[in-house]
Amino acid sequence: MSASVKIGDLVINSENIFHLLAEKQMIAPLAREIIIDRAIASIPCSEEEIKVAEQQFFWQMQMNPQDTEKLNTWLERNYLTREQLQQRILRPIRLEKYKEQTWGEQLESYYLKRKNQLDKVLYSLIRTKNPGEAQELYFRLCEGESDFTQLAKQYSQGTEAQTGGLVGPVELNVPHPDIAQKLLTAQPGQVLPPTRIGEWIVILRLEKYISTQLDQNLRRRLLDELFGQWINEQIRDTVKVDLELVA
Repeated sequence: MSASVKIGDLVINSENIFHLLAEKQMIAPLAREIIIDRAIASIPCSEEEIKVAEQQFFWQMQMNPQDTEKLNTWLERNYLTREQLQQRILRPIRLEKYKEQTWGEQLESYYLKRKNQLDKVLYSLIRTKNPGEAQELYFRLCEGESDFTQLAKQYSQGTEAQTGGLVGPVELNVPHPDIAQKLLTAQPGQVLPPTRIGEWIVILRLEKYISTQLDQNLRRRLLDELFGQWINEQIRDTVKVDLELVA
């Protein structure tokens, strides 16, 4: 027996489902979900975790779990069995456990590898397209004749003029790579000579360097990064399409 889904006058069946998935760019998202389900299938959940997860789900859905009729109606509308519903409820817990079990021990070294990009900087910037003007402004700053904030407001040609040249704090992966490299080696308060960045001549001053710490929020973010890299590799390496079968 073959199943089909009818949406308006469109009947979706085994003959056209591949073309629809491809047209709607849903092959990769579907593959992602299947790969995740297989990866976390053996991850256990405690009775307490199950209880809390179910309570949160029913609270979010504003549904009484004892109201069997309403629950069954919801399941029918979402084409789920009760067993499938529980799997969906527990999925986020299993996925987080999988990330921790798979990449938790690598996190310290990955953090150290990424640290220079994750550290934050607060800096001031003046940019102009006039090299002569940039050199003059730099000399005025070095001689202490002018205030960086006032010069930025008056001469800088970017949106930073509105903040007196102040930018950040931002992670070091946000500015142009050449700017990030100069800030990485600068000392707080140091005014850096004019340098060309694309079409601009920029003058920089590092205000503050903020070193990151591997706290719980950053730990979760880095685990998500490693998971994202893995799932993208899995999709690329495991999804195969036999065009002869779907032609």
